[in-house]
Amino acid sequence: MSQTSIVLSVAEPAELMAFLLVKLPQKSRNNIKTLLRDGQVWVEGKVQSQYNLQLQAGQRVEIRREKTERAPALSGLTILFEDAHLIVIDKPEGLLSISTGKSDEKTAYNLLSAYLKRQNPAHKIFIVHRLDRDTSGVMVFAKSEKAKERLQASWEPSTKERTYLAIAEGKVSEPQGTIISYLKESKAFVVYSTQDPTQGQKAVTHFEVVSQNQDFSLLKINLETGRKNQIRVHLQDLGHPIVGDKKYGANSNPIRRLGLHAWILGFVHPITNEKLRFETKVPSHFRGLFPTF
Repeated sequence: MSQTSIVLSVAEPAELMAFLLVKLPQKSRNNIKTLLRDGQVWVEGKVQSQYNLQLQAGQRVEIRREKTERAPALSGLTILFEDAHLIVIDKPEGLLSISTGKSDEKTAYNLLSAYLKRQNPAHKIFIVHRLDRDTSGVMVFAKSEKAKERLQASWEPSTKERTYLAIAEGKVSEPQGTIISYLKESKAFVVYSTQDPTQGQKAVTHFEVVSQNQDFSLLKINLETGRKNQIRVHLQDLGHPIVGDKKYGANSNPIRRLGLHAWILGFVHPITNEKLRFETKVPSHFRGLFPTF
């Protein structure tokens, strides 16, 4: 121990929070969260804020008395999970997944890239899949080419749960159902359905009505396939487009945003084979329309 820090040695694999609770018995869980938030916990010479960081035997953990100057905010983007291979985030609506070509655009990719490079300039980020700018919710990025390629190659079979919440115009009469079509994109970048398998990619969307009011329906959407704009096109096909989705037939925008949220994602970790599941908070705009949900 020195005047400015406490140095702890890791004897066996453990999560950072569990390790600190044992090594710092005088500290509560909230005390330790504050240390992590304020950049006072360092592992192998690097500041760490992730409570579930997996420690390995032989590593050195340092608790510093001085707070570390906090990194710039991630513009509403929340990190749900991070390890050596992946970062899982809760993306806010209005934030692009990746640049459309303009160098000054704020994107989830750019924010995470800067976040990683502050830790180590050699670190890189790789996009695994995308969410539309105005869709919020769970999104996965890889921290290596290997993790990206493995996850993309096995995305359909390894994704065990992919659930969205959608606010649709009108009262959907069927309590549940499945929409199947083949999706194709026009030269104007509008995706549309066809029943001709030679003209597009097969898309399968399952829906269930979970709440309704006089004007709108809240649907739970489970995807079998993940095509571009799939949910938006299929709900247009159903005759109940997503609120705020003028591109695909909506006439109303009661929540002043697209009524689509990537709620739950469960998949197999491409490196460790661990089963991961993430459930995000339902947006307040959604609960405003359906307070009993």
